[in-house]
Amino acid sequence: LADNPQHQVVLVARDGAKARSAVNQIQQLTGNDQVSHEIVDLSRQAEIDGLAARWSGPLHVLVNNAGITPRRRQETPEGIELQWATNVLGYFWMTRALAPILRQFAPARVVNVASYWAGELDLADPEFKQRRYSNGTAYRQSKQANRMLTVAFAKRLSPQGIAVNACHPGDVNSKLSNNLGFGGHQSADEGAGTPVWLATDPAGQEVTGHYFEHGRQVTCRFAGNQEAIERLYQLCLGY
Repeated sequence: LADNPQHQVVLVARDGAKARSAVNQIQQLTGNDQVSHEIVDLSRQAEIDGLAARWSGPLHVLVNNAGITPRRRQETPEGIELQWATNVLGYFWMTRALAPILRQFAPARVVNVASYWAGELDLADPEFKQRRYSNGTAYRQSKQANRMLTVAFAKRLSPQGIAVNACHPGDVNSKLSNNLGFGGHQSADEGAGTPVWLATDPAGQEVTGHYFEHGRQVTCRFAGNQEAIERLYQLCLGY
């Protein structure tokens, strides 16, 4: 990656118009015409499996970044709570579906965009079927799950040449943050700094199973509970 500064980039999005607009903007700003998009609803496993089945060519880096924070509880057509399906299972399904391709082109890497605002994961009620739904609690538990699944996947994929790490991005004013009652003080470029660094810098391939903030490795308080990590992995596997 370091020897090829102009990468082939594929955006995965639900909205075709927004995806085309983003592709055009990136091409104009960077001069890189190797930017394209795929339309996939990342809350639905069948669509993710479809993406993996039709993928052609190499794949060296997967950045899992999809995230939503709906203010009221919603479900996918399959009956899964929408934030859990998108923010957690989407990462899980994408990693599992694309791992064989990443393995084929190893050394490769997975970057899970998580958050420092993480916690309150309830493995007995991840979809808020018993608890009262709170989009903030749902978001926090999803980010904890992202960080824990990073450890689970690192254990499984690192021997195959695939590094798996997680990070907190910058604080950008977005629909996601607005739904949670927050603004944001950084530009999109600044917000993407740590995920892009992990995706492109040699450092992102040299370590695995770790969590980063502001371009630095930080101890993750969720990484040491191997029993809970394995329970979460098996829970996700059951969907």
